[in-house]
Amino acid sequence: MSQLSNLYLFLYNSFQSIGWALALFRVLTSFLLTKSTHEAYASAGELICFLQTAAFLEVIHGAIGLVPSGALLPLMQWSGRTHFLLAIVRGITEVQELPSVFITFLAWSLSEIIRYPQYALSSMGHCPSWITYLRYTAFIVLYPIGMAPGEMWLMYQALPYIKEKHLYGDSFLGLPISYYNFVQVVLVCYPFLWLKLYMHLFKQRRSKLSKRHEKKKM
Repeated sequence: MSQLSNLYLFLYNSFQSIGWALALFRVLTSFLLTKSTHEAYASAGELICFLQTAAFLEVIHGAIGLVPSGALLPLMQWSGRTHFLLAIVRGITEVQELPSVFITFLAWSLSEIIRYPQYALSSMGHCPSWITYLRYTAFIVLYPIGMAPGEMWLMYQALPYIKEKHLYGDSFLGLPISYYNFVQVVLVCYPFLWLKLYMHLFKQRRSKLSKRHEKKKM
């Protein structure tokens, strides 16, 4: 990979690292000041929406071969998170103060302040082994927390509001179903799609950490 590509990846991942660190700071500061989880979206929601939307670049990175991840798995993760954020959390003000928003934002932020620095340092070839270990270990706990009591629980809680508001009309994305029914289908499929991503991360963990052990032996 060219030095220019590495520099670009370093700058992009550094930008995301700083953004997610700021989001985590805002979420935690709000929690400590108010002694409540209700202000998570008010404190960091718009910033997280921006960072997540910008992460579509990672799908492009995989599609053009800038990184070896390919485009499918990054697209699955990006579309799931972006739908959750923009269509549900941002689109339904009544759910923005629910504890599941705080849980999701906390889990995401903790994951990303590990993941993006690891990517940034790796792109320059100078990533400490402990950061790599943390990157491929912390997700074991953080991803299920973000998914079950976070994303899925919030989508379930949003269903009455979606039905009451008749959100997005009788069809969604040109499909012959209402958005209410679409979210119900998503809730059924979500664990299986999430599990595919989760198992992929375990494969990555075995690969990356085995390389780390081999380097130590050398």
